[in-house]
Amino acid sequence: MHLLIAAAGSGRRMGADRNKLLLPLAGRPVLAWTLDAALACQAIRWIGIVGQSQDAEAIAAIVANAQPDRPVVWILGGETRQDSVSRGLDALPDQAEAVLIHDGARCLVTPELLERCALALGEAIPAGAGIIAAVPVTDTIKEVDGSGTICATPDRSRLWAAQTPQGFAVTQLRQAHATAASQGWNVTDDAALFERLGLPVQVLEATPANIKLTTSFDLTIAEAVLAHRDGTSPGRA
Repeated sequence: MHLLIAAAGSGRRMGADRNKLLLPLAGRPVLAWTLDAALACQAIRWIGIVGQSQDAEAIAAIVANAQPDRPVVWILGGETRQDSVSRGLDALPDQAEAVLIHDGARCLVTPELLERCALALGEAIPAGAGIIAAVPVTDTIKEVDGSGTICATPDRSRLWAAQTPQGFAVTQLRQAHATAASQGWNVTDDAALFERLGLPVQVLEATPANIKLTTSFDLTIAEAVLAHRDGTSPGRA
C-alpha cells in the first residue's frame, strides 16, 4: 500500500507564523506524530509527503529523525490541496495500484486505522469503489442561507463527518483528478471527485479522536488524547 500525506497546510487559523504541521505537540512537531503512525503500519510500504518548498528542510529533518525503514519521499505540492494530491499521484512509483491519502494535520491517526483502511481498500477496488474513514454525526446540523437564517435541518441519521485516510485505485483517482482539472472542479477531498463522477465510495467507521488540527484549541485536545495513550507515540499506542 502507498500513502500520500498532505502536508502543505498553514497556521493561519491557529494564529501561527508557519505550517501548523511544524508546530510543537507534546514536545514534537505535529507531523512527527503522523509519520510515526504511518511507519508503524506494516501495510504501508511507501510514503510520500506533499508539502511546500519553504517547509522542505524542516520536514526532511522530521523524516530523518524518524529513521524510516521504508521509502519516505518528499513531493513539492501545488497551490491547493487538490493540486497537491494530483502532484502526489504523479510522483507515485510505477507499480503503485492503490493509494491512501491522509491529512498530515490528523496526527492522532493510529496504525490500526491505517491498517483497516488498507484492508478495506483492497476489498473495495475490485468493485470500483473508494473508501473513506468517517464518523456518524452526533450534533443536530442546520443548513443556513446567505442571510444567516436556518433553511433546513438534515436527518442526521444519514450524515457522516468525513475524515482521512481516504483510499482509491491509483488509476481511477488519477482519471478523476484529470477530469477535475479539465472541468474546473474544486473540491475539499478526493471522495468528492468520485461522487461527482458517480463512482461509489464506502464509509469505514473511525473514531472521533481522529481530529484534524485546525485551531489552537485542537492542539489542546490532541495533547490530552496523547496524554491518555500508553507511551508517547501513536506508533506505540
